[in-house]
Amino acid sequence: MFFFDDNVHAPRIGDPIGERLAKQAEQSGMLPMMCDISSIERGLTTGEPRWCEPDGTGRTEPGECNALDTVAGVQVGDFPDLYAALSGSMPDQVISL
Repeated sequence: MFFFDDNVHAPRIGDPIGERLAKQAEQSGMLPMMCDISSIERGLTTGEPRWCEPDGTGRTEPGECNALDTVAGVQVGDFPDLYAALSGSMPDQVISL
């Protein structure tokens, strides 16, 4: 699951959706991921955008971005990170909330 915009609040520790998601992800092998820029804008991560500079220009090396107070297994990134994570095992379905 890829969370962006205000949905990045869902995978927080203590959020009922996030807690259920962590259990489901562990049992099923699902990859929960938060959008780096959406989570930075909402104070849910520390660091910088993974694939663009603060002025909006692209980068060739990813920036460091770490989630704060999220349930187990949540990664932070952008679509290049998502595609890389899925490349070894393409999903059966894509879920968008």
